[in-house]
Amino acid sequence: MDVSWEQLIGVLVTVAATAGVCLTARLRPGRWIFPVAGALGILLVLSEAAWIAWLVVHRGGSADVGLPLHLCDAATLLAAAALWTRRRYLVELTYFWACAGTVQAMITPDVPEPFPSFVYFQYYLAHGGVVVGALFLVIGLRIVPGKGAVVRAVLATAGYSAAVGLVDVITGGNYMFLREPPPTPSLLEVMGPWPWYLATATVLGVVLFAMLNLPFWLSRRPAVVQYGATPQAEDREPRDRTNADLPRIRNYAIGRIWRFFG
Repeated sequence: MDVSWEQLIGVLVTVAATAGVCLTARLRPGRWIFPVAGALGILLVLSEAAWIAWLVVHRGGSADVGLPLHLCDAATLLAAAALWTRRRYLVELTYFWACAGTVQAMITPDVPEPFPSFVYFQYYLAHGGVVVGALFLVIGLRIVPGKGAVVRAVLATAGYSAAVGLVDVITGGNYMFLREPPPTPSLLEVMGPWPWYLATATVLGVVLFAMLNLPFWLSRRPAVVQYGATPQAEDREPRDRTNADLPRIRNYAIGRIWRFFG
């Protein structure tokens, strides 16, 4: 897969923006967080509205190609809702979809028109905004996935895929590439022919969700203390009081991981 400089710029800008907002939220929390989260949500909605308008103008609003039903379209609106409400269930699903799906879409983009077209900027603004918003909420604001997050995310993704699959059957479309792989290079090329790549992608998605949840799952596990042993002073992890919703970490090794992810 060849990586163009236009693609590289979009990814690097997203990485820089994500690092900036996450580090600032952790090191300098304050009242600025809420208007910034709201503004990012508005930007995502406007970006999606602009994409829908482009589809209507250039593809005539045809039901088989002109509906915003790909997973990244749904993730854009979901991320906006999560930024506005900061509800845990919305945040954790945004996190899983962004890191397991939207990131892959940025690495293997399906952009109808090259730089410096409107579609190029809209594509990276929407996809990059989803990633920035998801990690801002989880890492910057510490709204981490809760117990059962992976199961909820898998069920929500399966339900949405089933609904989109029904639309594909009715319209003859190929939303979420459920009927054939995309014309541009993607990970689906190495997952086998249709329909086998659907099964492979499902298994891979579950594995990615579990891996993304692993640091937070580890942080919730109680430490195993040997009977009669007295913890040393240097092994006692200080309680993080910056967020009352965070679980107390008792294990030193897990605590070191949580210092960044928690």
